[in-house]
Amino acid sequence: MPARPSVLFVCVHNAGRSQMAAAFLTHLAGDRIEVRSAGSEPTEQLNPAVIEVMAEKGIDLTGLTPRLLTPDAVRASDVVITMGCGDTCPVFPGKTYLDWPLDDPAGQTPDATRPIRDTIEHRVRALIADLGITAT
Repeated sequence: MPARPSVLFVCVHNAGRSQMAAAFLTHLAGDRIEVRSAGSEPTEQLNPAVIEVMAEKGIDLTGLTPRLLTPDAVRASDVVITMGCGDTCPVFPGKTYLDWPLDDPAGQTPDATRPIRDTIEHRVRALIADLGITAT
């Protein structure tokens, strides 16, 4: 793994799970890890419940927009973490692929979204440790 690893989070709409994971990783690791997120079928805007529950953690997601997953984003990443995108994620040799089975917060209330957020935060903290980086 390079001194500054690159992580790509992928979910279908890039409006919830992958955005939360990318935000937590950026928040906890700063510039010590390059962070990307994308979706195989991105929506036009982030899930409002996701924005609300992340604000409760002091992380502002307003102004972010979902992005389309591209082969270049996968190629440029050391670790690719999928969250329900199935076979639509391109696979390149030499990359580390992880799948995080997480409930989709689409259409969920903030109360239903909080446990998903907390699971993602726990997984991101473990990922940081696995990458040998100290969380802030």
